[in-house]
Amino acid sequence: MGDKAHTHPGAAGRAVTADHPASLRNVVLVGPSGAGKTTLVEALALTAGALKRAGRVEDGGCVSDYDEIEHRQQRSVQLSVVPVSWDGIKINLLDTPGYVDFVGELRAGLRAADAALFVVSAADGVDGSTRMVWEECAAVGMPRAIVVTHLEAARADFEEMTRVCAEAFGAEDPDAVLPLYLPLRGPAGPDGHAPVTGLVGLLTRTVFDYTSGRCAQAEPDAEQLPRMDEARNRLIEGIISESEDETLMDRYLGGEQVDVETLIKDLERAVARAAFFPVLPAAPAAEGAAQGLGTVQVLELIARGFPTPLEREAPAVTTVDGAPRELKPCDPDGPLVAEVVKTASDPYVGRISLVRVFSGTLRPDETVHVSGHGLTDRGHEDHDVDERIGALSMPFGKQQCPVPQAVAGDLVSVAKLSRAETGDTLSAKDEPLLMAPWEMPDPLLPLAVQAHSKADEDKLSQGLARLAAEDPTMRLEQNQDTHQVVLWCLGEAHADVALERLRTRYGVQVDVVPYRVALRETFATKAAGRGRHVKQSGGHGQYAICEIEVEPLPGGSGIEFVDKVVGGAVPRQFVPSVEKGVRAQAAKGVAAGYPLVDVRVTLVDGKAHSVDSSDAAFQTAGALALREAAQDATIHLLEPVAEVSVLVGDDYVGAVMSDLSSRRGRVLGTEQIGSGRTLVRAEVPEMEISRYAVDLRSLSHGTARFDRRYVRHEPMPPHVADRVLAQERAAS
Repeated sequence: MGDKAHTHPGAAGRAVTADHPASLRNVVLVGPSGAGKTTLVEALALTAGALKRAGRVEDGGCVSDYDEIEHRQQRSVQLSVVPVSWDGIKINLLDTPGYVDFVGELRAGLRAADAALFVVSAADGVDGSTRMVWEECAAVGMPRAIVVTHLEAARADFEEMTRVCAEAFGAEDPDAVLPLYLPLRGPAGPDGHAPVTGLVGLLTRTVFDYTSGRCAQAEPDAEQLPRMDEARNRLIEGIISESEDETLMDRYLGGEQVDVETLIKDLERAVARAAFFPVLPAAPAAEGAAQGLGTVQVLELIARGFPTPLEREAPAVTTVDGAPRELKPCDPDGPLVAEVVKTASDPYVGRISLVRVFSGTLRPDETVHVSGHGLTDRGHEDHDVDERIGALSMPFGKQQCPVPQAVAGDLVSVAKLSRAETGDTLSAKDEPLLMAPWEMPDPLLPLAVQAHSKADEDKLSQGLARLAAEDPTMRLEQNQDTHQVVLWCLGEAHADVALERLRTRYGVQVDVVPYRVALRETFATKAAGRGRHVKQSGGHGQYAICEIEVEPLPGGSGIEFVDKVVGGAVPRQFVPSVEKGVRAQAAKGVAAGYPLVDVRVTLVDGKAHSVDSSDAAFQTAGALALREAAQDATIHLLEPVAEVSVLVGDDYVGAVMSDLSSRRGRVLGTEQIGSGRTLVRAEVPEMEISRYAVDLRSLSHGTARFDRRYVRHEPMPPHVADRVLAQERAAS
């Protein structure tokens, strides 16, 4: 921000610590996959001296992509923290995945951070998902800045990209999204492409030359001044318009020269209160270089322009029984309130919890209270337990560097908290407190799995439970109707990572099987049946005869049993036996093996034997009677229908409605939501939307989202039912 050329002493391999919230900055990097977030983190760490050379963890450095799955997939799949030190400020850089399947990791990063760097590629522009995250940050007033990467691309145009960012992010005030620096290009090469060799600082009219591998200051050339002054004047007007000094604009327009220090201070205040969003160019260090282009300027912006944790409002906290509890913002001496923002497993250390401390100071070897509530719909049990904390450490690539404590506002790793899960609250054992869990997207892509072998079956439940504890965007379901184990995921990549972690971390091999929707059966017509169970094989025989009538009932009625036997044809003690047999057969189904629902079964007659009749015999007779009635009736398959609500950009409304109709959906209506968004509501058979999470993403280019809720079961069209029955017969 102050346009200083820095050299920074190496700090590789040493834990970066902070003793007060004022010397902390927590910054999350947000942007689409491939924009260069991880490369930027590495470049910032190299410039700050936290990394000896790019990508060399074995030299004591750190990179944020260190998981084997990330290396194999060539993309980030989890939240990573890289701490660096700059001008006495500890900066926790939170690198998040850009791929939408791992939005849970992004949400965790947003929860732990106090400001955001939006990383966009000069070659690719701004996608719809990134705009949606920007809007979320705007809704909570999170300070933001924009870093433009891939300046070396042949079609990269920084000025055009700045215009695109102002259009995408500055809907209310495009002049609040302006560059602080402009890239300078050297002579064009044989291919006609001119490499970026430096930056020009608009406020101070200073050139920063990176040709030597470090940031060196110089004076601008005369031919650079017109381009620089035009951008500079617009920047000054943008800063002044966001200034808290209402007289400054009048003085500036009146010809008064506003000194640079005043402008910088106003800029810092405007950035910290999320009123101004600077754009900065950046590029990784060249081979052998000590600093990447623009990295000094990004670190300066973070240290001087982004807010401290003290400037963030204290989170809403209650006692375990729900009573509100007031907290001072980020008070190191206040009651302990910390949150598990990420849970991971290490093959050597065990469970590792990444914790953001919001109040108090977390120290090793103390006992804390672990509260987990509000995630029971994701397969997480409520729990309130006391656990002893061991050593605290700061993540640093694959390393964990010990730290003596973690003050309010800081992030720290805690090992071996056996009951703590992502989203849990840590507090003092004598004053248990609870933070409400942050909002997470619902996992809507089902993945049905079964153990590959008997050995895997023994480990499956524990492995799945650990996966669910680590990732709150994953839901584990034991479906009672289909008897399937289902992992609900956010997308195919999310599912692939879950399967690989099951195999590599927990040693569980599973097979993916077709997902089954919970169908039902019902009688479409009245029918009668006679169940006769008569056997005599020496000794005590079996004798039971019953006659029933079956008629359909409205949807949602279940099974209704009526006794209309007269004259004691079926002795009173055996009537419940008939009902028990009928209900047992209904649970197994009468046509395709799906539960029978929405019928009234009336017992009208029967016969008994004084010696050979029994409870078991009449149960069997009741089941046989229901099966015989089904042979003479029309049986309908009932399928579950969900109400689907799709929030989509106006450009894709027609495509979404057409797609829903092709899935046998009935559109219920549309509603305009804000500017440029429409909510489409429809009822769609669940069988048609098992992969809708994937298909909708493709249809809307990742800009739409949806939720669903079960409404009812209704009859399946005959041609669809015939197809399902044929598939069932083929599978069996």
